[in-house]
Amino acid sequence: MSLTRVIFLGPPGAGKGTHAVGLAKAIGISHLSTGDMLRAAVKAGTPLGIEAKGYMEAGKLVPDALIIDLLFESMGDESKGWILDGFPRTVPQAEALGTRLETAGIQLDGVILFEVPDQVLVERISSRLSCPSCGAVFNRITQPPAKEGTCDRCGADLVTRKDDAPEAVTQRLVVYKDQTAPLIAYYEDQGKLTRVDANRDIGEIRQDLDGIFA
Repeated sequence: MSLTRVIFLGPPGAGKGTHAVGLAKAIGISHLSTGDMLRAAVKAGTPLGIEAKGYMEAGKLVPDALIIDLLFESMGDESKGWILDGFPRTVPQAEALGTRLETAGIQLDGVILFEVPDQVLVERISSRLSCPSCGAVFNRITQPPAKEGTCDRCGADLVTRKDDAPEAVTQRLVVYKDQTAPLIAYYEDQGKLTRVDANRDIGEIRQDLDGIFA
């Protein structure tokens, strides 16, 4: 199976972002992360960024339609392909995205589901270390910084985010199963879903993904 326009789906901590970044760079397609796009648009002061900032400062969720507008704005030359990471999170979002893609004449090639047991996810995420300065992310177990507690990129002190605490991670997984897991059946019914065992060495997972994208 050869894919160029793909959604990465899976629970927090499953490795979607890590593999999306590596694969996109290796095969020359775009990595579209909704979180990154929102932050970049707000920082750049684009019309869509200004609109999104208004919702965020008011403590409201950014509407799905605005997120999709940002996605299409970030696609650029979509013929080169893309990996969509972080969206959709619900079936209504998937339906809205599908309608926009169809209207634009763009085919979604597939959805990759990263599967990891809950216990492993809690351990993974609660071991994360984040850099408040440059945004780099490390892991005490799988990807520790060269110097304990210090960012390899910029030298700032690393922190553990509140939403990465074990109790918070458990709640995030509850939300995932409630809102996002139904997407599995949604895309499986369309024949677009491919499952990947993400509870393995990063190199083994990457080998599987290289075969899927070949």
